[in-house]
Amino acid sequence: MLRNLRWQLSLLYVLAAAALILLIGSGAYGLLSYYFLSSTDLALQYKVALEFIKLGQKVPGDLQAADAEWQVSRKIPTPTPPTSSHEQEDHEDSSHDQENTQAPLPTNQTALGESDEYYDSELASVFLLPLTTEGQIISNPNAYSLSFQPDAQAVAAAQAAGRDFRTVRQDDNRLRLFTYAASLNGVPIVLQAGRSLKDQDRLLNQLLVGLAILGGLSILLVGGGSWRLAGRSLIPAQQAWDRQQAFVANASHELRAPLTLLRASAEVARRGLPAQDAQAELLGDILKETDHMSRLVDDLLLLSRLDAGRLKLERQPTPADGLLHDLAREVGRLAEARGVAVKVIYAQGSVLADPVRLRQVMLILLDNALRHTPSGGMIQLEARALDGRRAQWRVADTGSGIPAHHLPHVFERFYRGETDRSQSNSGSGLGLAIAKGLVEAMHGQISVASNPGQGTQVTMIFPVASETH
Repeated sequence: MLRNLRWQLSLLYVLAAAALILLIGSGAYGLLSYYFLSSTDLALQYKVALEFIKLGQKVPGDLQAADAEWQVSRKIPTPTPPTSSHEQEDHEDSSHDQENTQAPLPTNQTALGESDEYYDSELASVFLLPLTTEGQIISNPNAYSLSFQPDAQAVAAAQAAGRDFRTVRQDDNRLRLFTYAASLNGVPIVLQAGRSLKDQDRLLNQLLVGLAILGGLSILLVGGGSWRLAGRSLIPAQQAWDRQQAFVANASHELRAPLTLLRASAEVARRGLPAQDAQAELLGDILKETDHMSRLVDDLLLLSRLDAGRLKLERQPTPADGLLHDLAREVGRLAEARGVAVKVIYAQGSVLADPVRLRQVMLILLDNALRHTPSGGMIQLEARALDGRRAQWRVADTGSGIPAHHLPHVFERFYRGETDRSQSNSGSGLGLAIAKGLVEAMHGQISVASNPGQGTQVTMIFPVASETH
């Protein structure tokens, strides 16, 4: 009975763990991606700043900021050219005056280019090309030949905005580009620095695979642990439920014998009494209450078997035409005495169900409809095929209807509305609960719709017989 609850608890734990793992994994992946992007952009700007120094040009202010950030983040020592002994003494005397000032940009190619590339291998993977304003390569200052073709869109964007960052794809390889518009001796040029993202993509893919594997293993561990934990936590509830079901079943069996004996004794005692005798009326009341108690015991026993899953059902093709017309004829006699008409408006196809239990469900629904339909009303029975797999059965009446606030509770056990409680012939409140249990045990669905003062419609959905035959 509590197995579904165990599955729900386990699923809840697994979903919570999956959400946490996804949050942590996506955070780690996002942080690493951001670090790669910012580090690459900084390296590209620093490479362009080096090119300005090599060309003997003044480094623009925005690139000076990138140069300072690069040196601080990479802790690049400022190289100094060899000095004579006198120059070394003069340098020592002046070092105290400069110790709190920022080191100026190197002023020669050897000091800045070769030493920084020596101290920071990140620049080795960065290439740079000076371009014309039309995007043509002026020269190749790199130590190796390039198969990269300048990106014309980046060149145009840099000339319009002064600089441009973008990621492009060439030959199945992603490249990060930094394009900067400059001027050399009054001649406008464009410097385009780039770096392949192949290594970064490989690391990110490896991280993604690792996170997926660890996440999957974690989900499996959490799933197993949560299933065990949910099972252990539900053991007391399951034991209490089992004891309750056993008590109901045993009590129902034990009550059957005395009720049968009580009814038989009352019948025997009433046979020798006149019909108008007070004792005969009293014994008649005893017989009526005994029958009511017997039905209640049978209902409780049936519900306990449904809850425990021990009710045996023989599902077989059950034609709608024969069953509905038989019910209309049998119930019609009692309905006619009350001034209520029972009609079959449509009966088509067969459903896969237990015919005895399906008949029991229909009798429960018809009994409810008769008790709530006044004289002059009508009860309609209908069976239609919805599609090739399902069929719809409907019991509709023109009775008093059910208030909207009662509808969510009509299938609850022992639930009765105020109008039902005011009636002396009202049932025990188990009929619709039994009907719902039997319909679901036959793999069907049941629902109720009602408008107060206009009537009630009970709709059932069953699998058709052709689904398995």
